[in-house]
Amino acid sequence: MMEVFGVIGYPLGHSMSPVMHNAAFRETGYQGIYVPFEVRPENFESAIEGIKALGIRGINITIPYKERILEFFRQRREVREIGAANTVDLKRKTCHNTDVDGVIGALQSSGVDAKDMEVLVVGAGGAAKACVYALKDDNEVYITNRTAKKGVELAERFDVEFIERERLETLKFDLIINATPLGMKGFPEKLPVSEKILGKKPAVFDMVYNPPETLLIRKALSYGCKAVSGVDMLVYQGAKAFEIFTGKKAPVEVMKKAVVSELKKIA
Repeated sequence: MMEVFGVIGYPLGHSMSPVMHNAAFRETGYQGIYVPFEVRPENFESAIEGIKALGIRGINITIPYKERILEFFRQRREVREIGAANTVDLKRKTCHNTDVDGVIGALQSSGVDAKDMEVLVVGAGGAAKACVYALKDDNEVYITNRTAKKGVELAERFDVEFIERERLETLKFDLIINATPLGMKGFPEKLPVSEKILGKKPAVFDMVYNPPETLLIRKALSYGCKAVSGVDMLVYQGAKAFEIFTGKKAPVEVMKKAVVSELKKIA
């Protein structure tokens, strides 16, 4: 019997998750299909009830629902501590946060040893929370955000420091992480930090994957910074979700190849 999986978000035209997971199902021979569910905010609760009623096997959650999903399912420890989830195992009615695995996997695969670093996370949403959670124990983590109130709340949650945007250029960081949608297809093509900061040559990790080479990545490379693509983040968080859904080892290289191929088609 074919099992149904999917991703919920709004808007969802940018999502590569269906391409990635369906490639993994084909490679492993798993009887599954993965589809996008674009759901407007006013319909979110009804959509969750519908997914439960229809017997959907598992879902991923993306912008803007990573915090809102928590009220509907049992939370694993990392989800409770982060305050956001991106994966729901509907069979066990449990939500997970595989963005943590995505952060660690992307950095490691790009040769960035995130230990004893001064790390700046730009953003205060679900992706930013996963970044801080993943890196705070081995690094000095700082947060900045366009809306100071949300940034301060996140900093207090994890006992790290919030830095006002006007102070950033006076400081030096080893790693900059963009955890905002800036640069994503359909969002403003703007830098999340100034070029002056990039000129100090930090490693740069952009969690945006569509386009695979964002304005931030291009500028970072032009300054000689080591750059980490959001494609790797997508693939490693997706690989962990696949393993939660199926119990099978994820074919990481097949998943990455499918994403890169699809992104080239729509570029």
